[in-house]
Amino acid sequence: MSVNQEQAVKHPLAGKQMSGAEMIIQVLADEGVDAIFGYSGGAILPTYDAIFRYNEAQNAHKGPNIRLIVPANEQGAGFMAAGYARASGRVGVGLVTSGPGATNTVTPIRDCMADSVPVVLICGQVPRAAIGTDAFQEAPVFGIMSACAKHVFLIKNPDELEATVRTAFYIARSGRPGPVVLDVPKDVQNWTGVFKGAGMLNLRGYQQRVETVAASRVSKEKAEAFFKNLAKAERPLIYAGGGVINSNAADQLRAFAQRFQIPVVTTLMGIGGMDTTDELSMHMLGMHGTAYANYTVEDCDFLFAVASRFDDRVAGKVHEFAPNARFIAHLDIDAAEIGKVKQVNWSHVGEARSGLADLTEYGRNFKKDYSKWISHVQELKKNYPMNYDRESKLIQPYYVLETLNEILKGEGIVATGVGQHQMWAAQYFDYKGARTWITSGSMGTMGFGLPAAIGAQLACPGKTVIDVDGDGSIRMNLGELETLTTYDIPVKVLLLNNLGDGMVRQWQKLYFSHRFSGSDKSLHKKDFVKAAEADGFGFARRLTDKADVKKVLKEFVDYKGPAFLEVMIDQDAGVYPMVGPGMGYKEMVTGDWINKRETPALPKAAEEIDMTKIPDLF
Repeated sequence: MSVNQEQAVKHPLAGKQMSGAEMIIQVLADEGVDAIFGYSGGAILPTYDAIFRYNEAQNAHKGPNIRLIVPANEQGAGFMAAGYARASGRVGVGLVTSGPGATNTVTPIRDCMADSVPVVLICGQVPRAAIGTDAFQEAPVFGIMSACAKHVFLIKNPDELEATVRTAFYIARSGRPGPVVLDVPKDVQNWTGVFKGAGMLNLRGYQQRVETVAASRVSKEKAEAFFKNLAKAERPLIYAGGGVINSNAADQLRAFAQRFQIPVVTTLMGIGGMDTTDELSMHMLGMHGTAYANYTVEDCDFLFAVASRFDDRVAGKVHEFAPNARFIAHLDIDAAEIGKVKQVNWSHVGEARSGLADLTEYGRNFKKDYSKWISHVQELKKNYPMNYDRESKLIQPYYVLETLNEILKGEGIVATGVGQHQMWAAQYFDYKGARTWITSGSMGTMGFGLPAAIGAQLACPGKTVIDVDGDGSIRMNLGELETLTTYDIPVKVLLLNNLGDGMVRQWQKLYFSHRFSGSDKSLHKKDFVKAAEADGFGFARRLTDKADVKKVLKEFVDYKGPAFLEVMIDQDAGVYPMVGPGMGYKEMVTGDWINKRETPALPKAAEEIDMTKIPDLF
């Protein structure tokens, strides 16, 4: 349905008198919202009251409620909404008060913008007459959030409230997804008007741009150029990014890779786009990508970037990225990403789903044998696998995650904080499906994991959700442990405790002569297990003996309800491979336990395909 098109069936409440707050909640219900994450306060109280009354009315008719989850902090609410959206693909919703309530959500909103996550944040604001007077709990939300969000509305005209809320959902989920902020003055929430039940704002050029991109299909001429160059290639590679997940294009990516037998590397945000247990999956590339993934990038002669943006943690030295690639193709929904970092030979601006589907269909008669290349990348996997000191008497984080992976079998949802534990979780878990990996990528926000896991569990109540966290990261939103027990949300919190900010320490070892300025937490007195017990966890344990890892992890995962497990790991465990800042893949450090190759041995070229036959494929 277009923005200005009336609903085919008139809304049953159309014409009813409602307060602005009631309209907000009714539109949320119409949009399919089943959970709101937020903290109340004076400027948003009318809308919180409307939630209560809405659910009361629903109970009377045995209808579905909108569940309200109150966190310890508004930042937690924002990350819960983000975790909900990332795990489900639906729009996550936050609801906070004015002033500090709104400013506490700036980080999650920027985080969602950086990773293209669709959320709608509704903030209370002081009454319109008080705006600009430094009234109690007033903050310039429009100005602050405009630099961080996809779009911000300050609703001064009550007659536009209903349409604006509906429009916010359209903007959040359409095109390249992102966060939308609604700043709603208290008097607008208290205003009474007629509920229309349909209609959105006139978005001028936005809707046209979105519809143009959505309708964009790969032309026959573009497809012919793509496959002519693919036919010349001997070592093609797909480099898939987070847009594959955001656009629900995992099935199309897998079908394309299987049809043409092309290996796939993914970015951190693209994990889950390809089943990591598939023969064609080379797992994650980049700064902490697998050695075999990075070697595959080094060796490829044709690179197809799908919904990825050549960011600094992947491309490193841009001019040295994929140095043997004679042809680079780029498919992305955002025209601004084409050529922004790396110049390409072929591009298409459009949705990943339709673009991959079009190319798969155009190439239905395409035939080329890449078996030598497949054998080569499989040898890379075999010769340069992830590895660590398996004989160490200390508990190695890699061993913990390998063991947990054997229990989960790639079927659970893994959320993480940010730091070493994040990279270990990316490297050592299997991810068979899309939206099973929830992490803060571009912003790298510590404190993300626990609240995001809560949102993911609310979105996917039948799934096992694990928060893999670090002692530094979890401290930032530790209050959300109580949120788990308050609502009996069965997230499993795995804390890998190395008594410090491990990633920072690793950099300080490598680049700052072991000067651990501000990163050593060994003197901190926090007893995380006691904290979890104080918050009501029935399962709260500390693991210090390597011999107990398998047994305790199984008990941890099988526990019915929220569970907390702290594992005291080797403080000197590092994240490898590592491509240092400003370095290229040739400078990749593999550490003491991962093999490093000296000279690339590329597979011999197969027999050249007869280029005169290529046009006949179309």
